[in-house]
Amino acid sequence: MDKKNKILLWVLALLIIASVGATYWRIMIKKDYVIEAQIDCDPYEEKCFVWECDPDSTEEGEACTGDEENDIWYFAVARRNAANIPLCDPETDESCDPWTCVEPYGDGIWGEKDCEKILCDEVTKEEQGVECNDPIQYTIDNPIEDEEVECEEGDEECLAVEESACEEDDEECLAAEGEEVVCEDGDEECLAEEEELIECDPEIEDCLSDETFLDEGEIEE
Repeated sequence: MDKKNKILLWVLALLIIASVGATYWRIMIKKDYVIEAQIDCDPYEEKCFVWECDPDSTEEGEACTGDEENDIWYFAVARRNAANIPLCDPETDESCDPWTCVEPYGDGIWGEKDCEKILCDEVTKEEQGVECNDPIQYTIDNPIEDEEVECEEGDEECLAVEESACEEDDEECLAAEGEEVVCEDGDEECLAEEEELIECDPEIEDCLSDETFLDEGEIEE
């Protein structure tokens, strides 16, 4: 092997080593690559991808279970540079949010590169091989039910409102708040209270107090 061939081999070897080193530094150290993942999506607010189970499949994760929450999943696609993804576990750390991009700031200045949340449209649904959901139609088909709000410890204002709220079967409380109380057939006590309220005009200030005074006087006699 002559001198020129040796030099060529050394040059090729150095180029290969440099290429491997640069790739290792970019991926393993700098983490300059984009990760794509499927994340939860709110079908009430966003146009999500809809994954549905396969009724003909027997493979775990694809077969139907009979539970709608497990058989249908609404998701979006998140893309983010690996260097910006925090090393935390969302299942154990509530504050962990690895897929939220840094919001843009300034005029034309973006806070984070290679970061986006992809929702469903005519193009992306073909790429994912699924269908899109319609938030308006989903809200009509699945109306949001009012959930009971639990007061936090030390929230005096919330606790006061909770204490002042009438129970469903507290007829006197509901009547005092001005809500219509419907008496059941045969409920003589409720009917009697309803008659008293009808006879006493709430616009007359001394009406209720006079009746109370008379009742107390009759008891004393």
